[in-house]
Amino acid sequence: MHLFRDLTIPPPDIVIDLMEGFRRSKAMFAAVSLGVFDQIEKVPTTNEQQGLSLLELSGASCCNPESLEILLNSCVSMGLLIHKNGRYENTAIARTYLCQSSPRRLTGYINYSNEVAWGLWANLEDAVREGTHRWKQTFGSEGPIFSSFFKTPEAMYEFLMGMNGFGMITSPVVVQAFDLSRFKHLVDLGGATGHLSIAACDRYPNLRASVLDLPHALDLANEMVSNSNSRDRLATIGSDFFSDPLPAADLYALGRILHDWDKSKIQQLLKKIFEALPIGGALLIAEKILWEDRTGPRGALLQSLNMLVCTEGKERSFGEYASLLSDAGFLQVECVRTQTPIDAILATKI
Repeated sequence: MHLFRDLTIPPPDIVIDLMEGFRRSKAMFAAVSLGVFDQIEKVPTTNEQQGLSLLELSGASCCNPESLEILLNSCVSMGLLIHKNGRYENTAIARTYLCQSSPRRLTGYINYSNEVAWGLWANLEDAVREGTHRWKQTFGSEGPIFSSFFKTPEAMYEFLMGMNGFGMITSPVVVQAFDLSRFKHLVDLGGATGHLSIAACDRYPNLRASVLDLPHALDLANEMVSNSNSRDRLATIGSDFFSDPLPAADLYALGRILHDWDKSKIQQLLKKIFEALPIGGALLIAEKILWEDRTGPRGALLQSLNMLVCTEGKERSFGEYASLLSDAGFLQVECVRTQTPIDAILATKI
């Protein structure tokens, strides 16, 4: 007997894939949280034997073997693990992004997604109804992330390392979106680990850069700067860019900063930057940029929902940013959409 699909009924593939999507995310989150990839990576590799067996992994992670096998094989199906000769090995993707030993690891941001964002997103409906973040509803505190998630230095370190891994993917592309060779001194406001400043100095040999962030957040920036090939042209500054005077520079940068804040705070900050710049100076903005009709790209829209549940901000279109920059005094504003999740805007004071 042959079954014929009614061609007037659309296939449910998209809906089914979306229903399954959160399961794939949570499986990866759980494997990272349980230390699966780290345990495998710790094992010395020989020609005779690679990876760990199910029983070895269940002992190392204190997990039920039968349940762990389901999780491990799910990771195999998603391209994160290899199962060969009864043993599990990390793929190159897992070694690069899911292991604590990798400088490009995203585990800090993954753990934040698992421990914090997961709960906030569970209350998305209320965020949409009320138009406010969900910190108090989810965790009993007002939040947002900057005061609530970093309860220990270790939590801050790992989150920033996750952001650093993300920045190592995007910042080299952002700093070459425009020709920045005419600038002499970049101050990266809220520069975190310094990945944007490092990428800029690596590309432009005559550029000096300073990573500006809150004093208690600079330990990792100092570590990254000291290990950079451009360390002789890099510095760190402990300061609050909202309340303290800005250091002199002919180029400021805001990388994934503006989307955290509401319009009034953005206007305040942009005006402050404009007034601090010399004529010919500029502001480099790195953000996900929405299409002008705000129906895409999908990654920017999902990030905007993430901003809704956890911050005061949202993602914006180039037109929205251009309007904010014009109000601050910037009359020359350009945008480049990159092939990474982060796009670039350059606003020049003329």
